[in-house]
Amino acid sequence: MKKRGISKFLIPDTRIYLIIIFMLVSTTFLYEPIIGIIGMVMIVYLIWYNFSAGNTKRKEWTKYIEELSTDVDSATKQAILNMPMPLTIIEFDGTITWYNPQFVEMVGKNDLLENNIENVIPSFILKDVLQNKANEAGEVKIRSGYFKPVYNIVKITNEQEAKYIIMLYWIDKTKDIEISKKYLDSKLIVALIQVDNYDEVMHNTEETDRPLLIAEIENKINLWVASIEGLSRKYTNDKFIIIFENKHVQALEEKKFAILDETREISVGNKIPVTLSIGIGMVGDNPVQIGICANASKDLALGRGGDQAVVKRKEKTSFYGGKTKAVEKSTKVKSRVISHALKQLIEQADIVLVMGHKHSDLDALGSAMGIYRAAKNLNKEAYVVLNESNPSIEGLYNRIIESGSYRNLFVSCDEAKMLLKRESLVVVVDTHRPSFTECPELLKHTNNIVLIDHHRKGMEFIENTVLGYHETYVSSTSELVTELLYYMDDKMNIEQIEAEALLAGIALDTKNFTFKTGVRTFEAAALLRRAGADTASVKQLFQDDFDTIVERSNIVKRAEIYRNIIAIANCKGGENTQLVAAQAANELLNIKGITASFVLGSKKEGTIFISGRSMGNINVQVILEQLGGGGHLTVAGAQLEGENIEEANKQLKEIIDNYFEEGDQGESNFN
Repeated sequence: MKKRGISKFLIPDTRIYLIIIFMLVSTTFLYEPIIGIIGMVMIVYLIWYNFSAGNTKRKEWTKYIEELSTDVDSATKQAILNMPMPLTIIEFDGTITWYNPQFVEMVGKNDLLENNIENVIPSFILKDVLQNKANEAGEVKIRSGYFKPVYNIVKITNEQEAKYIIMLYWIDKTKDIEISKKYLDSKLIVALIQVDNYDEVMHNTEETDRPLLIAEIENKINLWVASIEGLSRKYTNDKFIIIFENKHVQALEEKKFAILDETREISVGNKIPVTLSIGIGMVGDNPVQIGICANASKDLALGRGGDQAVVKRKEKTSFYGGKTKAVEKSTKVKSRVISHALKQLIEQADIVLVMGHKHSDLDALGSAMGIYRAAKNLNKEAYVVLNESNPSIEGLYNRIIESGSYRNLFVSCDEAKMLLKRESLVVVVDTHRPSFTECPELLKHTNNIVLIDHHRKGMEFIENTVLGYHETYVSSTSELVTELLYYMDDKMNIEQIEAEALLAGIALDTKNFTFKTGVRTFEAAALLRRAGADTASVKQLFQDDFDTIVERSNIVKRAEIYRNIIAIANCKGGENTQLVAAQAANELLNIKGITASFVLGSKKEGTIFISGRSMGNINVQVILEQLGGGGHLTVAGAQLEGENIEEANKQLKEIIDNYFEEGDQGESNFN
């Protein structure tokens, strides 16, 4: 059919001419018969000649096309056989039916016919290649080189049947990848190092030993920098900037930033271990952006308590270290400065809205009451954003309502949004995660935000604050707020119920002054006691009903001892499940030999929560961060969606195992 079409196109159709001549001869025949007969004879000859010549030309054209097709087929075969790149022909099941010499050279093997392509090249997955719509896949490592496979599906038809084959072309990408790797390896990385307890270490070191201590710290850092072929410059007493190449980052991560342990082991007359906070920036197109990223990483390390390294990439942020408790700062200069700044912000505001975290506890409500009092002392309109009470704060909440002195104190999220004005001040206490606040929408509609928190920083935190007071070494946010109130007014002009709320917050987070309790914690408690807080009244806020105590005991009874030092228990659903689980986690630490505990419970269908507690040897925050949670070294929590108790229990144990396999270095990744 194709040949016939081509011949019609290339060979002119002379029949139309013959028909016209025939009509003219016929007309002549009517008037001149003799001339007409001669014309008829000539027409017959022309018809014969046209048929004969056309038939000859058609045969010649057909022969030409056939010879040309043969030449093309021959050229195609020669091109395939002599193609300079590796080429393979395979069936759809991966069986090799043909290959050229370049393919043999590429894989370094012979006699490949009838072998499966995936057996010859283990890193090549045929299914993944065929599913790629671009007819190509990523680079495949073959021996010492990298090749990109590109395929073409060909239909072969013969007299018996039609079948399909796959032609695989292997494009050599080795040089491209080597150049790319060399570029990435040589990319400059900025690291910022800070001795996060410099003042405390120097204060507790004899004056004669201080020069030796400073020299030893600098020596450790300089040796570490030399090992990664970097450049180090000290720009303040406790801060260093490091510049090195990207190729060293992987080795540093594999060693879990050994400089953290080496510095902590320095003993040159210092009574307090020296700890570092390291921020490494790997995001940015120029030194300025990379420097900003490094600074943000260092701030994140400091916000998580120090003694750790933070590596910030585009796709994830990794944490290393953080296995020691944050060192309490003896100086209160920062508290005084923050107090004066907060006082000015409150004076400039037309209304103050204070909110803690969802499922508020005594620390969140107590610190909110403290900020409320600070605003009222400055004659400002103030409210506490609280959507609903819960068993954790029910006793204190009822006392506040029954006192009759706090009418319209609590407002819901919707009411707070209606109260919000242009000059309003929003104070967030006891959390730094915007999604975890009582009313996240408030943060989107104001630029006047103050943050006061003591939890270690996670990946999500409120950034657009006009004032931030984030200290991880303190016992509780209530302790921070107590100090702020003291520096605002030396007389501590607060009501008794407010003092008791703050003291209850401190008692909750310190487990009655047994965990994470420093000198400043007792000083804050003493200030509250002098302000009228009744310790017996505070104790009553922690009383539970009979059913809660029984359920807590049952959880302890059902606990499983894991790895000889960790207690894991499941909590049955109930009205106060989350509160009972947290209490049971605390209770499990009273078992001899137990250094950490985890209690899992179901809050609603498909939602699992985990309460983690530790004596300080195990960092429960690092463990639960990998489940999307957060908190402190000794107190942490997490919530899982779409899981059941058994699956959550299994995940928790796997993370605990990884934690110990990593040598208790406390690494945590966020994707």
